[in-house]
Amino acid sequence: MDFVAGAIGGVCGVAVGYPLDTVKVRIQTEPKYTGIWHCVRDTYHRERVWGFYRGLSLPVCTASLVSSVSFGTYSHCLAHICQFRYGSPDAKPAKADITLSGYASGLVRVFLTSPTEVAKVRLQTQTQAQKQQRRISASGPSAVPPVCPAPPACPEPKYRGPLHCLATVAREEGLRGLYKGSSALLLRDGHSFATYFLSYAILCERLSPAGHSQPDVLGVLVAGGCAGVLGWAVATPMDVIKSRLQADGQGQSTQLPSSQENGSSEI
Repeated sequence: MDFVAGAIGGVCGVAVGYPLDTVKVRIQTEPKYTGIWHCVRDTYHRERVWGFYRGLSLPVCTASLVSSVSFGTYSHCLAHICQFRYGSPDAKPAKADITLSGYASGLVRVFLTSPTEVAKVRLQTQTQAQKQQRRISASGPSAVPPVCPAPPACPEPKYRGPLHCLATVAREEGLRGLYKGSSALLLRDGHSFATYFLSYAILCERLSPAGHSQPDVLGVLVAGGCAGVLGWAVATPMDVIKSRLQADGQGQSTQLPSSQENGSSEI
């Protein structure tokens, strides 16, 4: 049941949150954006609605597997810890047991998500990378800016889709390219999932009515929302590092300009 619930929740979460994830990744890898609304307006102006959904198909297809494995790992790890420490898998776990199980869940998740994260970030930042390369090539000492460049002269997108992106990265950068930034991803998911499950358990315990072991539906929603906020608060620093490492494929993808060149910086 934990695997099924995790699978359904994972797909719904990706489908609903992907546009904001695209905005997040672009802000993390493009210092030219001064904030969320600047990125939203710029993306919509240049790419319309579909620009927010670049690389969506692969995360949606793998979300059910990743989320089911994450929640299943947490549940089984917690049951084994309770069996080992208290003699019964149904015993009430301590806060340390929940934290350890959440951390294990995050670590297992990394091995499944690292390649898809690389493809997602490369596709989400592909447009900016192409424009930067055009600016760099046009600003060289021997470059002569064309009066009216024809559309065919613009370079084609390097990645035509998630699967093509994975194949290209594997061919050009090898297996290490598919797991680029995985060390930052380990630190992000391990700590964030430990924080999420621990805060969720504490909030559910506090929001449960007297005489009940679980809160009502509203209490579950509040606990899950607050736990998610706390989890991402812990995850964000490493998520920024991860995105920048994964976007920088052999130096050809996203070369981050300095804040002085853009006249602004993102905090």
